[in-house]
Amino acid sequence: MELGAYIIVRGLVQGVGFRYFVYNRAIRLGLNGFVRNLYNGNVDIEVEGERSLIEEFIEEVKVGPRAAKVTDIKIEWKQLDQHFKYFEIR
Repeated sequence: MELGAYIIVRGLVQGVGFRYFVYNRAIRLGLNGFVRNLYNGNVDIEVEGERSLIEEFIEEVKVGPRAAKVTDIKIEWKQLDQHFKYFEIR
């Protein structure tokens, strides 16, 4: 079943290659959406695809790249609404 998820990641997640890490994981899993830095130091991700693949993606995002330190992750599941055609870094 195709779903979407809106994810906020908190911690040391800017300036450590986190968006590129997320991008590479999403592309590898065939997910669509985007990742971007927020002004407050968090990173937000909007992703669409098979629920099992999104769950696998979330497990990897919780760890992040070696230099990152994820302290909290908030996930909001939703129905597909954007229908992204690819995954991008914003």
